[in-house]
Amino acid sequence: MLGLVQNETMKLLRRRRFLVVVLILAILIPIFTYAQYRSVITAQERMGTSDWRPLLTQQIVDMQNRLASSRLPDEWRDFIKVRIQQQQYYLDHDINPMAPGGPTFARGFMDQAVSMFLPMIIVVLAVDLVSAEFSEGTIKLLLTRPVRRWKVLTSKYITLLLFTSLTVLMTLLLAYVMSGVVFGYSGWTLPILTGFEVTGGELETSGAFMVPQWQFLLLQYGLGWFVCVVVGTVTFMVSVLVRSAAAGMGIMMAALISGTILTQMASSWESSKYLFVVNLQLTDYLNGTLPPIKGMTLPFSLTVLTIWAVAALIVAYTVFTRRDVTS
Repeated sequence: MLGLVQNETMKLLRRRRFLVVVLILAILIPIFTYAQYRSVITAQERMGTSDWRPLLTQQIVDMQNRLASSRLPDEWRDFIKVRIQQQQYYLDHDINPMAPGGPTFARGFMDQAVSMFLPMIIVVLAVDLVSAEFSEGTIKLLLTRPVRRWKVLTSKYITLLLFTSLTVLMTLLLAYVMSGVVFGYSGWTLPILTGFEVTGGELETSGAFMVPQWQFLLLQYGLGWFVCVVVGTVTFMVSVLVRSAAAGMGIMMAALISGTILTQMASSWESSKYLFVVNLQLTDYLNGTLPPIKGMTLPFSLTVLTIWAVAALIVAYTVFTRRDVTS
């Protein structure tokens, strides 16, 4: 098995997909860092101070003004109400939720990247793991070797898990190192509030507790890793079912984009919470953000994603082990 994994690793590296992923991260993270820097500078110039308390107070006032709009959808109204309560909690307890620093940027980056950006990167890695064997004409040679088909597929999946883990780790390192040039590298022990719960559209703070930021990052990036594994597994199944990498890419991109749209528009369609693309924003549960559909919780989303991943593996192994490649 080790030899098969090494072989698949070399194949993936020869296709330079992982190099493309690293380049994407290396190019976009500095852009996001600069955008964050400009946002902070603009807010400070508007308020005439670098003190975070007036800035946070102004954010609360701005959100309260948005609530006064009669055109605001109900789902957004609920979201803003919870956000106001959470920001007020930070203000009352004298905790700066966005203290500058590389670790804080890495935390914010994962919050924004976990449902779309990182899954798309994983799709780039996984979409042709199997379908490339068809396009390159090596599938017959691969499956006529004296090795059981399930071992061949398992070696590909293990390789995917290895590179998925490496991608998440590279995301954390690059986000920390590159943003630290602008914001500094301190903040690992900054107290971060977590343990919020949303009940009936109201933020429940009785279970809130503080953890050092490094512990929060471990939780957050662990959830991000799990999301990437699930998306990678579903993409892996598509790669088995579809012989064209381009078709597989189109299917997964359409699924991820539709998931983003559904989380914004389908709050009244409760059945959509069983779709894996609606459950990708796992880090929101750590922050106490209102879920896209009422009744969704972290255990629920983890269960839904696990079921999708297991089902995808069953389909992939069933099809791959029974596929006729003589034609």
